[in-house]
Amino acid sequence: MERLMTEELLLEFTSYLLQEECSAGTIQKYRRDLLAFMVWLEGHAVTRERVKEWKDSLLKRGYAAVTVNSMLAAVHRLFALRGWTDCRVKYLKVQRRLFRDKGRELSREEYNRLVAAAQGRGQERLALLIETMGATGIRVSEVPYITVEAVRRGRAEIALKGKIRVILLSSKLCRKLAKYAGKQKIASGEIFLTGSGTGLSRRQIWAEMKRLCKHAGVEARKVFPHNLRHLFATTYYRVYKDIARLADILGHSSIETTRIYLLSTGVEHARQLEQLRLVS
Repeated sequence: MERLMTEELLLEFTSYLLQEECSAGTIQKYRRDLLAFMVWLEGHAVTRERVKEWKDSLLKRGYAAVTVNSMLAAVHRLFALRGWTDCRVKYLKVQRRLFRDKGRELSREEYNRLVAAAQGRGQERLALLIETMGATGIRVSEVPYITVEAVRRGRAEIALKGKIRVILLSSKLCRKLAKYAGKQKIASGEIFLTGSGTGLSRRQIWAEMKRLCKHAGVEARKVFPHNLRHLFATTYYRVYKDIARLADILGHSSIETTRIYLLSTGVEHARQLEQLRLVS
């Protein structure tokens, strides 16, 4: 019996991911990658040879190795569900990164400019949202856990990906959040709401941050929610040098994941080499 990629199969897989309590972002990415594979197949049956050809075609089209591997991971997870494990192919070998791309590194000064620009334009919600994400290291999907109740307790309990972790909110941040909630007449529940009273979507947060870039004089490619999480991680580590504690705060099950967040730029590493003074 031929193994075919169909819309019905994608719906079945989506239902499975929902049952596994995968995040909306994860489900969206898996579906996007599987749709790309299905379109490429053009109705042909799934075989190991065709999966390998698809992998090669992604590389020829200029996809980065890590991106290709992430797309293969989506396909492989579907194969595991359907029992098509003989169609799996090898992942690309990727050398461990030593540096972050300086062109995508958001500096503390640029972060401050973003907050100031939002405040200057009267975008109080956006300014406070940027500060909240920057000061806590939460994911954009975790913003709904910043509630009036959490502010009163001084901590937010986040339940995602089958794990529960506690995020402490500084007293200064709590005061700002409480003041904002009071002005908006938000007595309970989520603090960051749209004008109609619904929670902000991931897409809306992303779009508002991107539109702010030109007013703050910050390159758009540096401004996205996850970069605020990176900024928190690097700032925390520079002050406390405690990677194990940082992993707990970020909700990482592996310190290796946290290590990726702490990659320095090549420029910073070059400066460190100069300071060794090993060349006369």
